[in-house]
Amino acid sequence: MSIQKKTKKKIIIASIVMTILILIIFLVAPFTIGAILYNSVFHVRYETKEYWKFHLEDFDGLKADRHEFTSNNGIKLVGYRYYVDCVDTQGLVVISHGLGGGGHNSYMDVAYYFAKHGYDVFAYDATGNDESEGNGVNGIPQGVADLSCAIDYLQRVDELKDLPIMLWGHSWGGYCVSAVLNYHPEVKAVAAIAGFNRSGDLIRAQGQEMVGGLIDFMMPYVNSIERIKCGKYSSANALNGFSNSKCGVLIAHSSDDTTVPIEYGYDIYYKHYASDERFEFIRYENKRHMNIVHSDEYINYMDRFYEDFSNYFGERTPSLEERIEYVEKHLDREIYCNGLDNELFDRIVTFYNSNL
Repeated sequence: MSIQKKTKKKIIIASIVMTILILIIFLVAPFTIGAILYNSVFHVRYETKEYWKFHLEDFDGLKADRHEFTSNNGIKLVGYRYYVDCVDTQGLVVISHGLGGGGHNSYMDVAYYFAKHGYDVFAYDATGNDESEGNGVNGIPQGVADLSCAIDYLQRVDELKDLPIMLWGHSWGGYCVSAVLNYHPEVKAVAAIAGFNRSGDLIRAQGQEMVGGLIDFMMPYVNSIERIKCGKYSSANALNGFSNSKCGVLIAHSSDDTTVPIEYGYDIYYKHYASDERFEFIRYENKRHMNIVHSDEYINYMDRFYEDFSNYFGERTPSLEERIEYVEKHLDREIYCNGLDNELFDRIVTFYNSNL
């Protein structure tokens, strides 16, 4: 073989190797990093901390029946029908919880409010949360799949199947109750609190906090991972859900929300539906993300409680036992269990009633 041919062969081999390296750097590596980041959030179980849990006895007259159903991928999910015996039921409110703090238990006060005001309530733990099975939540769109399966199940339960369905969701749940309309246009009304339009919006918002502008480069890989994990539900978004349904929609958000920035939810919806009579918009300026559902009294009390907690332990990280002991000793459960913003929830109940 001539020197010229050997040189040409080496150049070809070097080119092939370089191409492979480029593919690894620009395709394989980002996909792998994206998968690691995605799984660090979504291949994790979330459990409600015992010392923050609500209990039935916290709410006068509230009763609960346990139900089990399966998700789209065969995982067992657990939910509860909440009701008050002396209240005449006119509809069914399904609650979809937020992400990161465990399952529906954190919203038992919400269930109680609706149960007192003429509704049966069904609240469940999504995949990978509290009593439901799953090694993790799988992905943001899995919440839509779980909610769709919950509605399918409720429409087979004798004492519930004929009730008109209302949806209520906060944060992740706010996205789920809106996007699920793609699969359940028969829903009568939706209250989406601090929600977002599509999965990628929340991932981008949170990713910017973690890795800055790099998240924009990572998004195509994250979207691919989500399609693999969540299938058809990965494309579900709120705007398509709204256009697929004729139900009433109430949107509430706070402009100072940094967990789900208002431009990823409320602003998008307002642009499209501000003049639509079936929509009602509630915009706050200083309610942040979690406090949007709470009264000023509750917010002020809990801010002081957390400050006192921090001062009590100083720079030392308390053990779980110490946390439990402190909360049990110092938390005013009367305020803690009755902290909802009655004005907001009265508006939601009135909205539901008008859409029966």
